[in-house]
Amino acid sequence: MARIVFTANLQRHVDSQAAEAEGGTVREALEAVFRVNERLRGYVLDDQQALRRHMAIVVDGRPLRDRIHLSDPISDGSAIYVLQALSGG
Repeated sequence: MARIVFTANLQRHVDSQAAEAEGGTVREALEAVFRVNERLRGYVLDDQQALRRHMAIVVDGRPLRDRIHLSDPISDGSAIYVLQALSGG
């Protein structure tokens, strides 16, 4: 199973405890978490089910490549971090 961790900053806005989920892609793992916490889906994904602009995901230390379909592959033991993206200057 992959481990999905939501940063403390995100946890201040929506209940988002760390979880473990099975799946072959980031989307599959997140869908397992969203089935238990639908409110979290609306915070992480937009109305087209793509990653919101203010969100970022890091998989095994690398930024998510596919922000639309979330098709980046994962494996058992993968670490998925979901966080709010920083912007500004």
